[in-house]
Amino acid sequence: MIYAILVAYIAFTFWGSLIGQSKEAATPESYFMANRNLQTVTLFFTILATNFSAFYFIGFAGEGYRVGYAHYIMMATGTGLAGLSIYLIGSKTWLLGQQYGFITPAEMMYHQTKSKSIRYLFAGVMIVYTLPYLSLQIIGGGYILENLSEGQIPYRIATLLLTLFTIVYVVIGGMQSVAKTDVKQGVLMMVLMAAAVGVIAYQLGGLEAANQQVFDRKPELFSMQGQGNRYTPQKWFSFTIFWFFCIPMFPQLFMRFFIAKDLNTLKKTVVLYAFIPIVIAILPVIIGVLGQLSFPGLEGKAADQILPMMLVQHTAPWFAALVMVGAIAAFMSTLDSQLLALSTICCRDLYLPLTGKKVSFQQEVRIGRLLVVVFALIGYGISLNPFDTIFDIGKLAFAGYAVLFPLTFAVLRLQGTHPFWGAASIVVGQLLLIGFHYKWISKGFLGGFEPFILVVMVGSLLVGLGKIFQSSGTSIKND
Repeated sequence: MIYAILVAYIAFTFWGSLIGQSKEAATPESYFMANRNLQTVTLFFTILATNFSAFYFIGFAGEGYRVGYAHYIMMATGTGLAGLSIYLIGSKTWLLGQQYGFITPAEMMYHQTKSKSIRYLFAGVMIVYTLPYLSLQIIGGGYILENLSEGQIPYRIATLLLTLFTIVYVVIGGMQSVAKTDVKQGVLMMVLMAAAVGVIAYQLGGLEAANQQVFDRKPELFSMQGQGNRYTPQKWFSFTIFWFFCIPMFPQLFMRFFIAKDLNTLKKTVVLYAFIPIVIAILPVIIGVLGQLSFPGLEGKAADQILPMMLVQHTAPWFAALVMVGAIAAFMSTLDSQLLALSTICCRDLYLPLTGKKVSFQQEVRIGRLLVVVFALIGYGISLNPFDTIFDIGKLAFAGYAVLFPLTFAVLRLQGTHPFWGAASIVVGQLLLIGFHYKWISKGFLGGFEPFILVVMVGSLLVGLGKIFQSSGTSIKND
């Protein structure tokens, strides 16, 4: 039964990619952009499914286990706030995309700043930080398949199978099939997660009774600070505004701003995005918190497997398989979009400009497909030895994206900045992040705030200096 459900899901997704291919013309506009014609429902679900990934299913459940319900409150508040920044960045991006036919964020930034350095930096940052984020989907899928098969499919084989499967249907279908698949996978994700919470809570004596048992053992899981006083007021502030700066900068999300049918479609999508995640973000956190009853004592990365462990422990095999296939669907909906975004950015913003080659539309699509394979295999390589918990790997990637926000906001909403200082905001911001990550720079002077707060402040200051030089007419050579 378990394998039958997996095979049915694979066949369903693969068939969707074939349908997408049958309707696709071999042009970058159709393969990468789905002809810029997505309606509200399709656009919303492709954004939702693209954003709610292994970080949501596995990462939220793991943090629910390690920290408690405070994680949900913080994430729900921050994600809702991100709806505002998605509109601020997305609406202007859509207008420019319609006017000039942009396909990648870096193309747009190059057009607005006339700086090759900014184009290469923008593209490079998006590629570098998407690779670990991409690997999270493979890691999460590997954990689930290993648990679902009770070890018959080892982690390394599971991750390889998922990688190869995703390569096939992304290469065949492009954005059209990816977006349509995301709608089905987004609905499947929400329905099955809600069902999983209901079944697990029932098996533990009901949601209220189960939570009471956890509270009696570990009341700090129900506090605003979380277990171990993880969320101080400074952490609350940091993580609440974190998503405002980083979510619009996800390359796979940013590129979806170009493909809305019209501006009204994008506005409706933003409203849905601001509210729906608040409803569904609680689900994996509940499972993580209740996991303290069934699997006490898990530490670090071990807690990242609490979701599949709880399903195997407390539900029938067929139901566990169904829910975990829904989770895999969510992972794949992010992985496919990331691969498509990376291949597009690398092809159009690095390979073609740096080599100076002139290629046909068909050749460009073939290059993009080859790059899908390359980036998928790199992600698989990272997944073989995860360097941190899923939440912390995601946090590192998101902080890298947030560095791009000050320049993007200035270009789209503040009539730009001087290119030299815009590029400096990216370079200095990334150097600071690297310094904090490798502990070359102490966090002690931050007063308990997350490093990205300082990084965004410094980036904003440099962009502001660029505005001053731009206004004063000071001449700094523009490449």
